Amino acid sequence: MSGSAVFHRDFGADYPLIVSAQGSYLYADDGTEYLDGSSGAVAANLGHGVTEIADAMREQALRVGFAHTLRFETAALHDAAARIQGLAPEGFTRVFFASGGSEANESAFKLARQYHLSRGESSRHLVVGMWDNYHGNTLGALAVGGDASRRQHYAPMLPRTLRLPSWRDSADAMAPVAALEKLVRSEGAENISALILEPLVGSQLGAFEPEHEALRKIAEICRTHGIVLIADEVMTGFGRCGTNFAVERSGIVPDLITFGKGVTGGYAPLSGVIVSEPIVQAVRDSGGVFHHGYTYSGHPVAVAAAAAALQFYAERDVLENVALRGAELRAGLEILAVRYPNAITEVRGAGLLLALELSPALTARGGANALNRAAMARGLVLYPGASTRADSRGDTTVVPHLLVAPPLTVTPAEIAEMLSRLDGALRAHTD
Repeated sequence: MSGSAVFHRDFGADYPLIVSAQGSYLYADDGTEYLDGSSGAVAANLGHGVTEIADAMREQALRVGFAHTLRFETAALHDAAARIQGLAPEGFTRVFFASGGSEANESAFKLARQYHLSRGESSRHLVVGMWDNYHGNTLGALAVGGDASRRQHYAPMLPRTLRLPSWRDSADAMAPVAALEKLVRSEGAENISALILEPLVGSQLGAFEPEHEALRKIAEICRTHGIVLIADEVMTGFGRCGTNFAVERSGIVPDLITFGKGVTGGYAPLSGVIVSEPIVQAVRDSGGVFHHGYTYSGHPVAVAAAAAALQFYAERDVLENVALRGAELRAGLEILAVRYPNAITEVRGAGLLLALELSPALTARGGANALNRAAMARGLVLYPGASTRADSRGDTTVVPHLLVAPPLTVTPAEIAEMLSRLDGALRAHTD
């Protein structure tokens, strides 16, 4: 919009002005209809225009619009926490709230550190991440994460962290496991506080699920050496992959689970950390104070949105819809992969977090961003990305991908329309 006071992320971009949204569709001021094939940034899990969530937010705003959790609490806070805790794996007993995924992960890093301090292990301070995992844009989260393009501008500002190789750096699925064992020996387990990973890697690797045995081995190493294991479920939580949390797929049991995005269906900024009982007990027994917090931790309107969204998930059998629509969408994407073999090299993912890995040859034609623009021109919004793949000689290749992650409430007709529009975009982009 010309004359705008907004500091956009990209001053060269042309942003459509969205004036309304309903279900899986967004509507621009010029009348263009967009089918939301990425749930925004994989956050609008329940689609647009859900009156139950909007009404809950309005009622809470009129009742108690703000109460700082350093001094007060609200019924909505307890309601949301109980619902989240009820969905978590066994052994998780408390929920700490923040606003965004970056804040949730920063909170988890601090909580892990405080846990070790409470046990007299003050040397434990290092956090281990993985290349091609993403944990947020604040400095601590960026330092641990493995998004090279986001890190490069701020590298001198980032604190020292440790990283395992990307799951895709080697044909050996167990390579990161061996790297962790080596890291524990070289750095000393007594100096390592936590390890964070995405149990199914979203935007960085395009819905890539590591081998379950590799995840279990990493969890075992962490348990053996007293390293707090953090599962970043900001994108994958609350049914996105067909289970409440993606860790259920491999059976790993982390110590902390971070969440965000879908917890409110995108209707309000809310995130947090689900905390296992041993960590709760350690903090309680060492003074009972978590030395951390934010102004908007547990904001009444945001937690009211979460409670309403989680009630919607349960009452509408959203997980069943994910299973049915996810199978339909995957089957349709597989057909497109056969139809466009020079463009699509793999279809992968789980539930309604799916991705097309694109041929590196498309990089010269603008990669996933160009294909997404072709889709946008046909009224379909997707989520483009790319990873960097290294070969045995150290040479790197940019591998683009396109996330396909519609709302979990998507209908069969919307799936069919999405595939039709994507087909048109692929045809135009590969001609």
